[in-house]
Amino acid sequence: MPGKKIYTRTGDNGETSLCNGSRTSKDSLRVEAYGSIDELNSFLGLCIVKLKHKDIREHLMSIQHDLLSVGANLAYPGDLTQSVIKGSAVAKKIPRITDENIIQLEKWMDFYDKELPELNNFIMSGGSTETSALLHVARTVCRRAERQIIKLKKDEEVHKNVLKYMNRLSDYLFVAARLTSQRDGQGDLKWTPKLNTFFKRKKVK
Repeated sequence: MPGKKIYTRTGDNGETSLCNGSRTSKDSLRVEAYGSIDELNSFLGLCIVKLKHKDIREHLMSIQHDLLSVGANLAYPGDLTQSVIKGSAVAKKIPRITDENIIQLEKWMDFYDKELPELNNFIMSGGSTETSALLHVARTVCRRAERQIIKLKKDEEVHKNVLKYMNRLSDYLFVAARLTSQRDGQGDLKWTPKLNTFFKRKKVK
């Protein structure tokens, strides 16, 4: 027996279903938030296929799993720790973002930092390698997703660990981008502002 078709036609009028069965506009803050997570996750998939460093690839794949959990949390209207929602059969199936998920990102960053020189300058996004550039783009997508979640949080409940995780993830991607450049023999591309260009004024004749 053939499986269900991928198209449902239920979104033809610009609405979509959330995890609790309610309907919302496809441009709502909630959909913008978890849509940005989907975009970030897809971009991490591109980073994974381009990367040649096994440990970073495996870490990114683990992060992809976490982001699916983040997206599921955002697609359920309301904080999943609320007692009124805890009784929901759907809510019980949605994996939570835990303190351990956040700590794991910090541990990976600490591990990466052991290979990196101390950072004393602002650096140019991308460095000198394609994979480093891709990770920096992923970092900026992550920051945008974080901003979308903050907008959502002003009107609706968002679990505190979701925001913590996204904040830490952008830091992780920054460090991962630096490490990729370092391992590929390029290092950081330091920003050296040309102050004379910024502040030099023409003399009035």
